[in-house]
Amino acid sequence: MFQRSGASAYKKDLGNITTLMGHLGNPHKKFKSVHVAGTNGKGSTSHMLASVFQESGYKTGLTTSPHLKDFRERIRVNGKVCSEEFVVEFVEKNAAFIETINASFFEVSIAMAFAYFAEMNLDIAIIETGLGGRLDSTNIITPELSIITNIGLDHTGILGETLSEIASEKAGIIKPSIPVIIGESSTETQDVFTQKAVENNSEIYFAENFIFPNYNSDLKGIYQEKNKRTVLTAIEMLNKQGFEISQNAIQSGLKNVISNTGLRGRWEILQENPTIIADTAHNPHGLAEIQKQLSQTNYENLHLVLGFVNDKDVRSILSFFPDDAIYYFCEPDVPRKLELNQLKQIIPENLNAEFIPDVKKALKRAVSVAENEDLVYVGGSTFVVAEVI
Repeated sequence: MFQRSGASAYKKDLGNITTLMGHLGNPHKKFKSVHVAGTNGKGSTSHMLASVFQESGYKTGLTTSPHLKDFRERIRVNGKVCSEEFVVEFVEKNAAFIETINASFFEVSIAMAFAYFAEMNLDIAIIETGLGGRLDSTNIITPELSIITNIGLDHTGILGETLSEIASEKAGIIKPSIPVIIGESSTETQDVFTQKAVENNSEIYFAENFIFPNYNSDLKGIYQEKNKRTVLTAIEMLNKQGFEISQNAIQSGLKNVISNTGLRGRWEILQENPTIIADTAHNPHGLAEIQKQLSQTNYENLHLVLGFVNDKDVRSILSFFPDDAIYYFCEPDVPRKLELNQLKQIIPENLNAEFIPDVKKALKRAVSVAENEDLVYVGGSTFVVAEVI
């Protein structure tokens, strides 16, 4: 399981998922879809898009990863998670075959989602990639539209050391004659995407070139403005393809993402006085947005409850946070956790830091020290956030 074990769980080919789909009767061919990849923002973009489709009256499937609390968060229809019975029956019915081909956790999860979507007779499914794109298990679909939100340095040991190498992996979701939308690009990635689109005879649209009205959203991070523009560009293209998504549906869809789809952990305000905010950002591209958000937020003192997994560059992560904050370092409850004894060797001596292994106890300690006008930020890893929301 990649989210617990790391790179050892990643399968670098589509052989297993293709075999598994064949065994299940190729359910991925029985519904329309939109495919979403990217380093950051692909989860928020997928949830926003699903919310807008729901408000338009379309029966909408959504598969994303990782989950925070419950495995079934990965498989939703109109915002409702699939039943426990479906998960249990799917595993019982297919366990022997899954073991025969040694399918990974993610391959089984995606196969399960596609089987559920086929069974539910959807109008549209929003499919978020797990890792990369070209060799991701989701990349067996032929969508109506492909979306690549942005490219940043993450999972470099698997996807490549440079932005252009990572862009090349993500660009693997671009399909022949299927239009593609790029949320954000740079000089290093734009040529990669354009070349891949030309090779596939695919129309390519850069969301940065479009201007839209300012719609309100219940997703409050300023970084959501970029995701919103990507979603609005996608809707414009989908309407040209025959979908009917009105301005009212866009407005209510963007305003009600959390209640419609259950998205959590994106600049999520958990309480006030003191304010506690949780965010799953965990790589340089995402943390740069958090740094910007913190600089625009009013507070007296900043308390940071942070924990990490062991394949992250902690020094790089800490560079996005101010030296004068009060730090409470902890360990997420997963095998991949970076243990505090290792962390202590990395943390600069000038930081005002406490080391508390348990995430909830670390948060409790921060809240006990914080005054009402202070801000307590919880993050560093998806798993830290999962333990407090």
